[in-house]
Amino acid sequence: MTDKPYECFGLKCFDEETMIKYLPRPVYTKWKQSIHKEEPMDRETADAIAHAMKTWALENGATHYSHWFIPMTGSSAEKHDAFLEPDSKGDPIFRFSGKNLIKGETDGSSFPNGGLRQTFEARGYTYWDVSSPVFLRGHVLFIPSVFISFHGDSLDEKAPLLKSMDAMSQASKRVLHALGDTDVQSVRQMVGLEQEYFLIKKEDYFSRDDLLFTGRTLFGARPPKDQELVGHYYGSIPSHVVHYMEDVNEELWKLGIYSKVEHNEVAPCQFEIAVVYSDANVAVDRNMLVMETLKRVALKHDMVALLHEKPFSYVNGSGKHNNFSLVTDTGINLFDPGAVPHENIRFLVFVCALLRAVERHSALLRFAASTSGNDQRLGASEAPPAIISMFMGSELEEILNQLEHSDVISKASDKVYYSPLGSLKELPKDSSDRNRTSPFAFTGSKFEFRMPGSSICGAFVNTTLNAIMAESLEQFADELEQNPDNPLLVCQSIIKRHKHIIFNGDGYHDSWVEEARRRNLPNLNRYIDSTAALLYPKTLDLFCTLKILSSRELEARSEISYERHIETLNTEVRTFVSMIRRGLLPAVVDEITRTSQTQVNTSSKYLQGHVNKCVQLADDLSDALDACEKTLAQCLGIDSCKDRAITMDKNLRPHLIHLRDLCDEVELLLPEKSYPYPTYTEILFKV
Repeated sequence: MTDKPYECFGLKCFDEETMIKYLPRPVYTKWKQSIHKEEPMDRETADAIAHAMKTWALENGATHYSHWFIPMTGSSAEKHDAFLEPDSKGDPIFRFSGKNLIKGETDGSSFPNGGLRQTFEARGYTYWDVSSPVFLRGHVLFIPSVFISFHGDSLDEKAPLLKSMDAMSQASKRVLHALGDTDVQSVRQMVGLEQEYFLIKKEDYFSRDDLLFTGRTLFGARPPKDQELVGHYYGSIPSHVVHYMEDVNEELWKLGIYSKVEHNEVAPCQFEIAVVYSDANVAVDRNMLVMETLKRVALKHDMVALLHEKPFSYVNGSGKHNNFSLVTDTGINLFDPGAVPHENIRFLVFVCALLRAVERHSALLRFAASTSGNDQRLGASEAPPAIISMFMGSELEEILNQLEHSDVISKASDKVYYSPLGSLKELPKDSSDRNRTSPFAFTGSKFEFRMPGSSICGAFVNTTLNAIMAESLEQFADELEQNPDNPLLVCQSIIKRHKHIIFNGDGYHDSWVEEARRRNLPNLNRYIDSTAALLYPKTLDLFCTLKILSSRELEARSEISYERHIETLNTEVRTFVSMIRRGLLPAVVDEITRTSQTQVNTSSKYLQGHVNKCVQLADDLSDALDACEKTLAQCLGIDSCKDRAITMDKNLRPHLIHLRDLCDEVELLLPEKSYPYPTYTEILFKV
């Protein structure tokens, strides 16, 4: 790290400050107007911006540019084009036009499309997201973009997000104007993403095919110690990790990303990074860069960053906590209760709108927050359960309870004060706690959606949040027109109909499952069960009415989700088979041979028993593998993608659990030097 790391902040980001330096004032003004949708960008302006970008990029060592986008793989994609090309005489010249900046063309026919594109119409286009900063990485100028098909269908995660942000802004403005806030012209979704991850030695990673191919360990016996004593949490960061974090921070700061928080998480070798809030589309781009930076820098330090939701059993999994608020262009945080929340009508209106939105579309939120990897994480160790509920905190819940029965709210309970130390005067207690068992929690001036898994792109989570909020606000505006003088009557109606999703208790307790069933809240334990929510009639109506996604695009995303689940399970089974047949079974056979030769010369009951256990385990493993492979073959023969995915999830999971149990027995039976793979003890503790 440099001696003065903050001096390098934004060095590789063509941000607004850099644009002011490189652009003529009229061009900069037109760019600002295009961001605020006041005026579309013309070709002359685009050419001027492209020239400035090229000048800045070349000055900083760039030779290529790339439209950088997020296809429906969950990872970013890029294709590099050189600035250098021949002029009319064949001499080299650096060229980059406004056309190159705004629009790119990529075949991209191999990206998942769910039937949106046929091979004979594979052309796809990338378009510059003018509101997300362009950045340099290595020798390439990266231009954040959307990716659409020849017919205009969204083939990426960014385009629907941008549409949802517009829909939410328009709906919010409509409600605010009805409430008298006529100065507001737009509302922004501000997002802060916390990213959890594991760091392990590179040699351990490449010694285990399950980590390499699936991102998680498919088996591994429980170590003598895991995380019960919470000795790692918030502890002193190991020196080699400190150096790694320094390099990560320096890279992110150069990209203009405010890497703000870093600390040890609960599980051994687990850590967390958080960045400062930004507009949702920028926050998603930056989180993608954070994940890519974590992985790339780790390799330089002979480590690997694991972003899977549950790389190791018995310890915490990793999430991507999505903190969000809504902020007007006049600077008002709509989720800030203020000093007197019971009198803050605007705050209560937006909380009630969100309450209705989450209750109405909880199954869709469960889907949006996950891939199949999240199934192993949810329900314990600070990860919320699969049942979506909302935690409001005692003060806000008291206000909502009053509002349910009357449109006149008295003051909530007096503010609680406490003195943590005799040397400090009494301090006010926060209005809300951070309920780690709640998927959706009010945390003072924002809501935290804790369900998203660590490996996903955060775009569809926020697309969904914006969409359901926009729908609820549009309905609120319609209802407000019928009760223009008393918006609290509308809030009262919402609370009465949707309050059953509010739960301030322990989401881990067994009684919550039964209580949730009584409240008719969906308990979608398996990701595959939530996928159907994408094509619910109310989901189709939601996205189509707001013109965020068409029914055709939603059907494509459903198909892609089932396909990804199939490939995930297929890869896990094939990896399991390979590791057992090529690693564990030969190790067991060697142990049988070695021990049998020793046992010939002794009459040890222990040795005989040991041999018998090894023989039995070898046979059990072989039989279990045969049964698993047979089931996989049967599942893959099912024609319907949806039916194949559902059947695989139902029928293969028991096989994988059984195989894991047998493998873990083998690990505990074999001598340490005979076991062919790094164990949990070696990976998590011998660092």
